[in-house]
Amino acid sequence: MMSGSLLGALLLDLLWSAVAAVGFAMLFNVPRRWLAYCALMGAFGHGTRWLLMQGGTSIEIGTLLGALVVGFLGYGSGRRLRVPTAIFHIPGIIPLVPGRVAYEAMIGLLQVTTATSLTAQQTLLADFSVNVIRVGIMVAAIAIGIAIPRLLFDREPPVV
Repeated sequence: MMSGSLLGALLLDLLWSAVAAVGFAMLFNVPRRWLAYCALMGAFGHGTRWLLMQGGTSIEIGTLLGALVVGFLGYGSGRRLRVPTAIFHIPGIIPLVPGRVAYEAMIGLLQVTTATSLTAQQTLLADFSVNVIRVGIMVAAIAIGIAIPRLLFDREPPVV
């Protein structure tokens, strides 16, 4: 059972994720009638990642599973409503983009280039490398999460 503060934090996360998804959907000129679906995609995807991270899962695994949620929900919604799945995938995945980790990587790069001692430079370079690898893993997780539903369900019948 969730405590009140955890539930409140989850609801707040769902709200802001939905707002971000709708904002990007509007930026990409998604028709107004599909904005609620985009909000749900963003909220469920990021909410999945948030819940998993609260349970101790890494952000990379949480991003993969959140992207899978967006991928499957977006695929199902697109098929059911007979619209391109990208209408739901792109805005829904935006809240999962690794902004903070990418920011830390760029700051780390600036610190490496301005470090005065070799020891400090090596330590900062190691931190920078870890953050760049984490960003790469999260971006790959997003791509995999969006691609898996299409790979599973959009199969051509074999030519015999």
